[in-house]
Amino acid sequence: MDMNAAFGGFAAAMSKYPIWVMNVVPAYVTNNTIGIIYERGLVGTYMDWCEAFSTYPRTYDLIHADGIFSLYIHKCGIIDILVEMDRILRPGGAAIVRDRGDVVLKVKKDADRLGWRSQTVDTENGALDPEKLLIVDKSFPLPGS
Repeated sequence: MDMNAAFGGFAAAMSKYPIWVMNVVPAYVTNNTIGIIYERGLVGTYMDWCEAFSTYPRTYDLIHADGIFSLYIHKCGIIDILVEMDRILRPGGAAIVRDRGDVVLKVKKDADRLGWRSQTVDTENGALDPEKLLIVDKSFPLPGS
């Protein structure tokens, strides 16, 4: 799932793999890009991430969240979005969060509160880039660890 799909670039990058990507256009974006996603032959929907996402009967292996927390930081809490991500991600799933460095640190703090294993890393642009990545692993902890 791509939580902030824009033009469907994440799904297009994944097209060589035998997977499908749910492209989600946040309700609060100023540019309506769902038509472009459909024109590319991709699946997509609108979503307000302060509300629950209807997923029945499926869950997701990977969630890509590019800029979603900056977009919603003053509309609902980070923890609210993370709890929804936790519900959507199946056990053993992962999330990639890309956002401003200060926002990523806040997300990491709340992800750690949820018991997720997470690691902050630099983007492909290096340490001086104001954006950072948070790689989250929702695997169950091993016994005794």
